[in-house]
Amino acid sequence: MKKKSISLWIACAIGATFSSTINAEPGENTYKQVCAACHGAGVLNAPKFGDKAKWAPFIAEGQVILTADAYVGVRAMPPKGGNPNLSIEGFSDALVYMINRSGGNWKPADKTTIAAINKEIETRKAGMNKP
Repeated sequence: MKKKSISLWIACAIGATFSSTINAEPGENTYKQVCAACHGAGVLNAPKFGDKAKWAPFIAEGQVILTADAYVGVRAMPPKGGNPNLSIEGFSDALVYMINRSGGNWKPADKTTIAAINKEIETRKAGMNKP
């Protein structure tokens, strides 16, 4: 392969990656990188992406409660979906992405919602530290 062809191929590959990241919805990339490993296949009874019946009871808990539960770890799910560097905003975006493709109609978390989620997280953490 000539240098020009290699350069063109590299430019196309970078452009395609950059384009898919730009065109992704909020939370989509996090879902694909962190959540899909379990929620794509239903590992350990995780509700599968798109399974409206399985997600319905979780959606009914509400955005603040479900996000806080999942962020600190719930049932077989590890805290932050197993990514210790995941921010609450990034986690919330990924959850909204999954919920909205699984029968829900949640809005991206605004500052007020993030504050309410953080308050719920602190409540759960305080409960975990009790003897």
